[in-house]
Amino acid sequence: MSGHGFHVHGPHDHEVEHVAQHGGDTFTSRVAVLTAILSTVGAIFGYLGGHSQNAALIYKNEAAIQKTAASNQWNYYQAKSNKQNLAELSITLTTGEAREKYVQEVERYKKEKQEIKSDADKLEAAAKEADRKSDHEMHVHERWALATTLLQIAIAMAAITLLTRKRWMLFGVYGASLLGIGVGILGYLA
Repeated sequence: MSGHGFHVHGPHDHEVEHVAQHGGDTFTSRVAVLTAILSTVGAIFGYLGGHSQNAALIYKNEAAIQKTAASNQWNYYQAKSNKQNLAELSITLTTGEAREKYVQEVERYKKEKQEIKSDADKLEAAAKEADRKSDHEMHVHERWALATTLLQIAIAMAAITLLTRKRWMLFGVYGASLLGIGVGILGYLA
């Protein structure tokens, strides 16, 4: 109740009021600020890791689409080959105008197959390129994930440092932080 009535203080209220009025110790404040900075950088790394993972999935999906289209082209190529084979057989079984018609069909099928093969090869190349891009993005994602994990470890170590008040533990906090930021920079440069 504010202003009047019955009010009970919790065991930590006095300490909180004292810190609010007189300021806390610098050790706690510095570690708290470091933790806030690490949390912010970790959140950014986490976002970038999610972005690279999504990009990898999009490229992998594109590769699957291109592979399917290439497979369709190769099936079409096979169908034209079958028709060409039948026309070639018909050449040996017929004479005159009928035979000449099948000779022209064989030439037409050969030309159509070249175009189909060219399209299929282009689709396969596009699929390989999309796979390559997906693999690259997954590699970048792994760097972001490692960087985020290292920063989370640094934050956890900072909490333990505050609870135990053992200043030597800050070396672990700084080490994990520097490693995490270094791996994050490598992820950015990749």
